[in-house]
Amino acid sequence: MASTSDLEQLADLELQKEDEDEEDQSGIQGCPSPLPSSTFSPDPSHPYYDVARHSIIQVSGDDNYGRKLITFSSCCLPPSHQLNHQRLLEYLKFTLDQYVEMDYILVYFHYGLRSTNKPSLKWLRDAYSEFDRKYKKNLKTLYVVHPTNFIRIVWNIFKPLISHKFGKKLTYVNYLAELRDHLNYEQLVIPPDVLRHDEKLRAAQKDGPPSSVETLPPPRPPLPTQQFGVSLQYIREKNRGAVIPPVVQQTVSYLKDKGLRTEGIFRRSARVQLVKDIQKLYNQGKHVDLDQYDMHVPAVILKAFFRELPEPLLTFRVYNQVQDLLNVETSLRVTRCKQIIESLPEHNFIVAKYLLCFLHMVSQESIVNKMGPSNLACVFGVNLVWPRHASISLTALTPINIFTEILIEHFHTVFGSRCPPGQESGRGARGRSTGGFDPGLGEQGGGGGCHGDLDELVALDQPDESFEAVERRLGVSLLPEETLSQLDALLQTGNSTRGFHRTLLLNHDWFSAALSVSALFLQLTVSP
Repeated sequence: MASTSDLEQLADLELQKEDEDEEDQSGIQGCPSPLPSSTFSPDPSHPYYDVARHSIIQVSGDDNYGRKLITFSSCCLPPSHQLNHQRLLEYLKFTLDQYVEMDYILVYFHYGLRSTNKPSLKWLRDAYSEFDRKYKKNLKTLYVVHPTNFIRIVWNIFKPLISHKFGKKLTYVNYLAELRDHLNYEQLVIPPDVLRHDEKLRAAQKDGPPSSVETLPPPRPPLPTQQFGVSLQYIREKNRGAVIPPVVQQTVSYLKDKGLRTEGIFRRSARVQLVKDIQKLYNQGKHVDLDQYDMHVPAVILKAFFRELPEPLLTFRVYNQVQDLLNVETSLRVTRCKQIIESLPEHNFIVAKYLLCFLHMVSQESIVNKMGPSNLACVFGVNLVWPRHASISLTALTPINIFTEILIEHFHTVFGSRCPPGQESGRGARGRSTGGFDPGLGEQGGGGGCHGDLDELVALDQPDESFEAVERRLGVSLLPEETLSQLDALLQTGNSTRGFHRTLLLNHDWFSAALSVSALFLQLTVSP
């Protein structure tokens, strides 16, 4: 059996051989191509700017099941004499420390590691020993992309040190296309050198796998009951005008009743196959009994719903505005966030208010569940806003997290008063007057608890309910036919008041219907 020193020497020889093969193919030993400037531009004041500026480590949002994606790109490593590898280790720990309390994924792009830029094997041993249980426990998978013989030799060197449980987390990926089955591929920050190398590997294989960048076959039309991967508008049209998507309503209601005090709620992931099975049930319109599952499962399902929307809940248009938040004075950021939220389309605003109201409730139990506004923002922010054509870099996460934290912590201020687009003059696009009220959301101006807001929003999703049932549940009186006739007679408007009132009710705007017409009746009876 070969000794450790023999294996280390063999690893160095193998890496030198790989260097020579690469030089023969390219003619020169190329320097790493930088990532696009729009992808990564660290702040010079960053405590690890000397390492961060090389873009070696990136956080690329979440995978398909809500777990943070962290990438390490060997091709971005500069020559060893230009980088302090101890600082690299400290920076890696600094990055992981922000996410190790939740489940996360590591993607290691091996291509580009050379004898001139590789850390020593002693450094690797020290690094493994420094990463204690808190780093290893919540690491779900380590993907090694484009492995070579060098990787396999190094693995044999470290095998005596690595536990069997940790070893099962290692997955070799020969081609980038294979990552699509496991990750949100479009979110990955992949260096150009790695993309080119993958193309060369596929070209060398006569019957190689499909290109990682070629056009995929068109998806099948969604089911009428589809919940995941379709737009909010599609769900609303297929669910009799329900403003809050059924899967969102069910998971939020369940967690509100039973999960608010669950420690680490939204931080844990669930088994991949279990999540797929539950999504399939929802998409088929079948009943899902959440009592059958661990409390973290409905939390994962809720995050997955928003992550899989074709356009983020807060829309693509908002992304650049969120990124500019760092340029706004701290004292003015709440006001700026309020302006951004108030610019959303009405449907997005209502769903956002529903969700953020619930997250605000979760944060109020943080003494027990350990999930304050900052922690919730870290796990939820990337599921609410992302760019249209690019990946989310490590630096882009900071303003997203700040923005989401403000929405949660200052919920009543941000969402408290808002005249939906087209209603500034008091009459909406569908001819409805809000009478100072946001349809279905309760009184403007904030205040009150989130429980009331959630209950009022759920009222929008029950169009077949009788007037009497709505009156009992909401504690308001919907105007009877006789009163509407009297108002029409007083106003000499024929039956327009009744028609207007019915229009509001058909749109399920219970509060607008009762309160706006009631206010009009009061005005008539007290006017001289």
